[in-house]
Amino acid sequence: MNTISVEALKARLDAGEKIHLVDVREPNEHEQFNIGGLLLPVGDILSGQTDEIEALKEAEVIFYCRSGNRSGRACQVAEAMGFTNPVNLTGGMLAWIDQFGE
Repeated sequence: MNTISVEALKARLDAGEKIHLVDVREPNEHEQFNIGGLLLPVGDILSGQTDEIEALKEAEVIFYCRSGNRSGRACQVAEAMGFTNPVNLTGGMLAWIDQFGE
């Protein structure tokens, strides 16, 4: 599984790069703080409800969650579903907040 650090992701976002971000947390977590990703809870991904990102199967898709565990699982499932470049944000939002604040 490919990974990306919060520092590398922030540098790419700051540079204006178009990035496909998917937040696999629950809606209440997403509402509290997010970095602009599409909300698609990990439970939906595990049950195959990926219509919202189906067109991105050939693109890099960066998955994130609170700590990197759920997004890691989402990456594994996405890869099994045919996504060619799922990437896990190492440390998730905890690492992001620790590094950059809210």
